[in-house]
Amino acid sequence: MNASTDRTTVRGTRGVTLRVRGGLSVRVDTRAVVVGFLLAAIALTMSVVLIGTGDFAIPPADVIDTLFGGGTVAQDFIVNELRLPRVLVGLLVGVALGLSGALFQSNTRNPLGSPDMIGLGQGTAAGALTVIVLFQGGPLAVAGGSVVGGLLTGIAIYALAWRRGVHGYRLVLVGIGVSAVLSAANSYLLTKADLLDATRALVWVTGSLNGRDWEQVWPLAGTCALLLPVVFGHARALRMMEMGDDSAFALGVRVERTRLVLMLAAVLLMTAATAAAGPIAFVALVAPQVARRLTKSPGPNLLPSALTGAALLITADWASQRAFGADQLPVGVLTGVLGGGYLLWLLATERRAGRI
Repeated sequence: MNASTDRTTVRGTRGVTLRVRGGLSVRVDTRAVVVGFLLAAIALTMSVVLIGTGDFAIPPADVIDTLFGGGTVAQDFIVNELRLPRVLVGLLVGVALGLSGALFQSNTRNPLGSPDMIGLGQGTAAGALTVIVLFQGGPLAVAGGSVVGGLLTGIAIYALAWRRGVHGYRLVLVGIGVSAVLSAANSYLLTKADLLDATRALVWVTGSLNGRDWEQVWPLAGTCALLLPVVFGHARALRMMEMGDDSAFALGVRVERTRLVLMLAAVLLMTAATAAAGPIAFVALVAPQVARRLTKSPGPNLLPSALTGAALLITADWASQRAFGADQLPVGVLTGVLGGGYLLWLLATERRAGRI
């Protein structure tokens, strides 16, 4: 079917392929596009609902009116100064974690290849706890410590897993070992802290959106703005790498360079999200797999994973507030409970399939 004078559209069972003059073509998976729009709609709808949730409830219509410059003075202060930054941090953290998880799972070709499972969460926690317990640092120093801890952990895991390249299962196994060591180190740091620092450290390592403001929004937004073009620019190469390193190399992909760039981007996304909200568990593990089941599409599913992470985290934060009251239950506790159940189901499924 002719779409225009210089473009043709070919419809298939899984999507639409646009063929442009010059030998170029673009394939659009219609199911993935529809799922992406639905996930974005869920994330935005739950954001509006979450902004209106709290001790001073605001109807969704009034929230939207206030966001566009209307509303009373009180509503303007509550929406734009108190609640909007928290919701934006939640959306950006969900996007960063979902995308980071998709990159790790695609690179390792392993559903357990998540930052939660291979030690990056423990590494960021170790950096933050070191600053809190040993140096009594403020919020900015704690955020910096978590970023440094995550980066050093990522470098150590990659270096230990290297042997004429990085194999996915070797990376996961090394990461699990590093995670165990760092978990013991974190426990030791907590035993050395005084009561005030230990309480502060435990609140941080739980992972929470409570009290987040514009100081957390801008660095995280800047990190995402820098890294997302890099990640999506390598999406085609990443999809080829899922067929195997030899096949990808034969198709012209510089495998180790691409893997290094994408793993570094994944680590930076993970550490930036953790610096903003603490180590929120299991979103990076669950979001890519939920996205793949929704789209039923092969490949890394980067954009659906990012949108799924945002929708999951915002919905979990709303559920924790509705069930336990505002600021009573950190969202990291709820995601940990739900993610732990999902992990048990995943392990049982993988075992029945004979993959573990």
